[in-house]
Amino acid sequence: MNQQNHSGKSPKPNNDRLLERIERLGKIGGLSGGGVCRLALTDEDRDGRDLVLRWMKELGLSRSIDKIGNVIGIRPGLEDGAPVMIGSHIDSVATGGLYDGALGVLAGLEAVQTLNDTGITTRHPIAVGYFTNEEGARFPPDMMGSAVHQGSLSLEEALSTEDKEGISVGSELDRIGYSGDAPVNDLVPHSYLELHIEQGPVLEESGIKIGAVTGVQGISWMEYLLNGTSNHAGTTPMRLRHDSGFVAAAVTVEARSIANEIGGHQVATVGVTELRPNLVNVISNHPRITVDLRNTSED
Repeated sequence: MNQQNHSGKSPKPNNDRLLERIERLGKIGGLSGGGVCRLALTDEDRDGRDLVLRWMKELGLSRSIDKIGNVIGIRPGLEDGAPVMIGSHIDSVATGGLYDGALGVLAGLEAVQTLNDTGITTRHPIAVGYFTNEEGARFPPDMMGSAVHQGSLSLEEALSTEDKEGISVGSELDRIGYSGDAPVNDLVPHSYLELHIEQGPVLEESGIKIGAVTGVQGISWMEYLLNGTSNHAGTTPMRLRHDSGFVAAAVTVEARSIANEIGGHQVATVGVTELRPNLVNVISNHPRITVDLRNTSED
């Protein structure tokens, strides 16, 4: 990237400053046992958004909020045109990690501040952004803001999506003040970079500090509602049982077996198991389970 350096200083990010910002953001929705809870479009998400937006303003970025609540700050370059974009998300799951998403956004701000401090103007503009409801923990599907931004999910469908309480994305964006005016697909970046923690043990196990992504896992989510017959656990013979809890367990074992058989990058997870009536002395009748399948190959 061509650039002008008016100070002669060599750009070097300030890791302590980056960690301080991550920790300050992590106090919003912080959990007593560690981690954070900033479900999308809650008061905690709003407060986190406000903090990051304030940091963008302090760094001199021009800021915009689109109609799905995505926030983008831009630092001008030597040339007009598509920016190099750095971003991620700041919403979390119910028990989210301190660095998940936040690192990608705040590393972008640290890059901008480093350039400001050293007087460097890059050839391309630099955009730092965070997308709405990337986790999907409150409003399915996940990656909602980025999906609307790039056109694979309509704005209307996203805004009408409701959580378990029947509250819509659109109404919550209005409530927290993040229903913006900018078009949802107004910015097409020259390139995109997302710094993200590894949500797994592979790099650590290999003793590698950083890696470049070579593939993205496709996701298939399934929900199973099973039918059985509830009876007393002590008086119903095994041969006469219609135990749907047993079937739920069998599906769990089979999902793992299939993933191991396929091998490679295939993974399978049964993340939700709800037994009904969920009593210690009653055979389960209508359990609900979910299966999460992921692979980097479409095959």
